[in-house]
Amino acid sequence: MGKEEHIYTRGMLVALIVPLILESALNLLIGMADTMMVAQCGEAAVSAVSLSDSISQLMMTLFNAFATGGAVISSQLIGAKKEKKAKNSAKNLVFISFSIGIAIALIMVLFRGAIIHRVFGRIEEDVFAYAKDYLFFLSLSYPFLALYTAFTALSRSENKAKRTFYVAIVMNAINLAGNAIMIFIFKLGPKGAAIATLISRIIGSMILFCLLLDSDEMLSLSGILTTKPSLSLMGSIMRIGIPSGVEGSLFQLGKILTLSFVSTLGTSAVAINAVIMNFNSYSNIPGLAINLAIITVIGQARGSGRIEEVRYYARKLLLLSYSSTLIANLPLLLFAGSVISLYSLEAESFLIAIPIARRCLIMCSIAWPTAFAIPSILKAVGDVRFLMVSSFLSMWTLRIGGAWLFIRLGFGVEGMWLGMYIDWIARSIVYVARYRSGKWEGINVI
Repeated sequence: MGKEEHIYTRGMLVALIVPLILESALNLLIGMADTMMVAQCGEAAVSAVSLSDSISQLMMTLFNAFATGGAVISSQLIGAKKEKKAKNSAKNLVFISFSIGIAIALIMVLFRGAIIHRVFGRIEEDVFAYAKDYLFFLSLSYPFLALYTAFTALSRSENKAKRTFYVAIVMNAINLAGNAIMIFIFKLGPKGAAIATLISRIIGSMILFCLLLDSDEMLSLSGILTTKPSLSLMGSIMRIGIPSGVEGSLFQLGKILTLSFVSTLGTSAVAINAVIMNFNSYSNIPGLAINLAIITVIGQARGSGRIEEVRYYARKLLLLSYSSTLIANLPLLLFAGSVISLYSLEAESFLIAIPIARRCLIMCSIAWPTAFAIPSILKAVGDVRFLMVSSFLSMWTLRIGGAWLFIRLGFGVEGMWLGMYIDWIARSIVYVARYRSGKWEGINVI
C-alpha cells in the first residue's frame, strides 16, 4: 500500500495530535497553577482539593467513557461514509451525556459529605470542611462538563482538534483569572477555585455547542431539539460506553481507595502525593493526547474495513507515544527539585517528594504507553469487554493489593506508586498479547 493511500497523511496526523498535546499541556499547567494558588491557603487546602479531585475524576471518567463510545461510533460511521447516521449518533451522544451529568450532579450535591467520609474515612476536620465546600460547586459543573466532554469528542472525530484547543485556552484563561479573584481577593480558598471551574465549564460547553450547531459540520447538532432519541444508536454507544464506564469507574475507584491508604498517613503524605500526581499528569500529556487521537484515527480506519490500516496506525501511534513521553520527561527528571519547590511543601516533605517524583517519571517512560495506548486501540475497534475484565483484575489485585502491602511494609506514600507500577507492567503484557492475537478483528460495532 503506497503512502498516498493511507487514510491520514502525516500532515493530517500532525494537525490532529499537536493541538491535543498543547491542550493537554495547557490544562495541566493551569491545574498546577491552581494547586499553587490553593497551596497559599495551607496544606489542609491542598489535601482537600487533592482528595476531592480524585472523586471528581471518577465522574469525569464516566463522562469520558460515554464520549468515547460516541466518538468510536461516529468515527467508524465517518470511515464507512455513513454521514447521516454519524450526525444522528452525535445527537444521541449529547442526550446521553447531559442526562448522566444531571443525575451525577444531584447525587453529589445531596450526598457529598457522606461520600467523602465513606471514601476517605476519618480525615482532619479542616480538610473535610474544605473538601465539602469545594465539591458542592464542582458538582454543579458536572452537567456542563459532560456536555463539554461530548462536544470535544465529536470535534476530534471531525478532525477539528484545533477548535478544542482554542476553546480550552478561553476556558483556562477564565479559570485562572477566576481563581486569582476568588482566592486572593475574595479569600474563598478552595471553594473559590471550584466556583471559577464552574464558570469556565459553562462558557466552554456553550461555545462548542454553538459551533456544532452549524449545519455544515460533519457531525452537526443542527435540529437537536426536535430530534427524537434513537434506541439503536444509543444502544451502539452504550455497548462501548457502559463497559468503558465500568472499566474506568472501577479504575478510578481503585485509585481513590489507594489514595485513602495515603490519607491515613497524614496531611503531609497527602500533599506529597498531590505533587507526585501532578508530575505523573505532566508525564502523560503526550500519551493522553495520542490516546485521544487513536480513537479517531483507528476508529475511522476500522470503519473503512481496512484491517491493515488499523495495524499500520497502531504501530505508528504507539511508537509516537513512547518517543514523545520520553522527550516530555527529560526536563522534569533534571529539574525535579526546582519544580517541587514551587508547591510550598514543608522542608521534610520536599526532600521525600524528589526521589519519588523521579522514579515516577522513569516508570512513566517505560511502562505507561503500552499500558494505556493499546487499550485505546482496542476501544477504537470495539474490544471493550476484554478491557473491562482485565482492567478490573489488574487494578483490584495488583494496584490495590500492592499498594496496601507496600504501605504496610513501611514504604509510606511511595507504596501506593509501587503498586501502580506493578499494575502498569501487568497491563502492558496482557494488552500486547491481546492485540497480537488479532481477536479484535472480528468485532463490529456499526
